[in-house]
Amino acid sequence: MRPGLTARSALEKFAAVQMIDVHLPTTDGREIVLTRYTQPEPELQLLIDRLYLTLPAQPPPKISAAALGKPAPRSEDLLA
Repeated sequence: MRPGLTARSALEKFAAVQMIDVHLPTTDGREIVLTRYTQPEPELQLLIDRLYLTLPAQPPPKISAAALGKPAPRSEDLLA
């Protein structure tokens, strides 16, 4: 770490990383939810590298069930 970087200021830099959920409706009534973390700024990435840390991979998307009254699609249907 660079001189003068306190534990509090390091934590403040990590607080800049945010998590968001992106909701994408599909044409068949389902919804895809992408949970995403923002990419760290270069200064924070340098701090992460110096601490020998790695950020977790982006989580896989979640697909909600179809709206009530519609049958849920089968996995074969998703490949077509």
